[in-house]
Amino acid sequence: MDSVLSRWVLFVFVVTIAQCNVWTRADLPGTWELLVANAGIASMHTAVTRYNTVVLLDRTNIGPSRKMLPRGHCRFDPKEAVLKRDCYAHSVVLDLKTNTVRPLMILTDTWCSSGQFLPDGTLLQTGGDMDGVKRIRKFQPCEAEGFCDWVELKDVELANGRWYATNQILPDGSVIIVGGRATNTIEYYPPRDGAVLFPFLSDAEDKQMDNLYPYLHLLPNGRLFIFANNKAVLYDHENNKIVRDYPPLDGGPRNYPSAGSSAMLALQGDYSTAVIVVCGGAQYGAFIQKSTDTPAHGSCGRIVATEADPVWQMEDMPFGRIMGDMVMLPTSEILIINGAQAGTQGFEMASNPCLFPVLYRPDQPIGLRFMTLNPGTVPRMYHSTANLLPDGRVLIAGSNPHYFYKFNAEFPTELRIEAFSPEYLSADRANIRPVIEGIPETVRYGEVFDVFISVSLPVVGIVELNLGSAPFATHSFSQGQRLVKLGVTSAIPDSNGRYKIGCTGPPNGMVAPPGYYMAFAVNQGVPSVARWIQLVA
Repeated sequence: MDSVLSRWVLFVFVVTIAQCNVWTRADLPGTWELLVANAGIASMHTAVTRYNTVVLLDRTNIGPSRKMLPRGHCRFDPKEAVLKRDCYAHSVVLDLKTNTVRPLMILTDTWCSSGQFLPDGTLLQTGGDMDGVKRIRKFQPCEAEGFCDWVELKDVELANGRWYATNQILPDGSVIIVGGRATNTIEYYPPRDGAVLFPFLSDAEDKQMDNLYPYLHLLPNGRLFIFANNKAVLYDHENNKIVRDYPPLDGGPRNYPSAGSSAMLALQGDYSTAVIVVCGGAQYGAFIQKSTDTPAHGSCGRIVATEADPVWQMEDMPFGRIMGDMVMLPTSEILIINGAQAGTQGFEMASNPCLFPVLYRPDQPIGLRFMTLNPGTVPRMYHSTANLLPDGRVLIAGSNPHYFYKFNAEFPTELRIEAFSPEYLSADRANIRPVIEGIPETVRYGEVFDVFISVSLPVVGIVELNLGSAPFATHSFSQGQRLVKLGVTSAIPDSNGRYKIGCTGPPNGMVAPPGYYMAFAVNQGVPSVARWIQLVA
């Protein structure tokens, strides 16, 4: 049996190498650029703010980073095993206009923590390890030249310790916090009546802990699709009740440490349908056996979570992939990027970087949905992130697949920040790229409003207006990620050479929770630079 398995592994390796030899960078769409040569930290948590800045976070007990705090700013912790007097930054904010970083002060350990933006645009950050396991932090973003910084709440803490938990904003603007290592409960921010037992996580747990960082998706009916291991439930958070069990997903566990990823497709039409995809992951047992070279699988499951009797539809990606990030693009396609083709999640437990991004085109028939894109050159392994930017690029950061900052390792600590530009930003499409000339700063649910755009060439067909959230990206899942396609009228030319588009805001917070969104005008598959709008009740 071992010889059969060995021949199979060799076959997969040879086929992969053959594919890589056939494709060249010039043949494939998409371009890469280096934004920052040294960000000072390796970001395991990344979030984009409404001021077009990016917050990056690492853990605090990693030892010296490569970015000093301002003079006179140090952390003092006699219990710290590495640096009791720590004058190094473990969080920074990136200015996208200048590609410069400013150090931030984070006091407690944010290792494998969770986060979500609140309706007022404040980034809520919860849990972590050691002294951070019950802590709640806030970052209220400001203009790039400002001095906003992290604030650790002193008068409130989490009811349970949260390490490897997941957050999701709810229709009323509160945040649900689900799970964590040895924490099979749910709680909320603002705090309610403590933690609530959630037995589903116990049912989904096994000896390799595959219920960590569960996948949460708020469905347009207000209920939560919660996925852990290979199981999923529909959860009524208002009554703390599991409404239904979904069929298990074939292909083994998908959550940490098996390192798949998940996204909800764009909400559109009458917003009654929600489709979830879950892709990639490690072979079961790779984590337990500490195997770094067991090939990852490339299977994806897709399910209509709102159907009466949903079933998983299976298909395969071009590559087996663990630790891939699924980024919802403004065009409703999904970019799958980062990760490795063998091993599992965890420190020094993966190999064979998957440098090829893949585009998932949900409207294509099965078998034609995946397109291989231009490969990068920087391995992005454990603790790397991917986030959509307002200009349509995707920010790529992080990779620290071992304890502490190491630069002489096979996969060194990665301080470079890159951007990947999908094909819609290519020069030959610039003349159909719309520019938003006018849009309200605030939109109420159900409100009818006008958006004005300009385009170099005459508009042909419908110009979409799509709202993209700013999620909290960590550990191959973007917490709170969603794209909502608004109802629009045909673009009508006006006397100023612009086009007017009539739009209707989302009907309620179940479709789009309150908060700030990137509003993209999309013309023939090409998005504008987004304008930030705030959805309010």
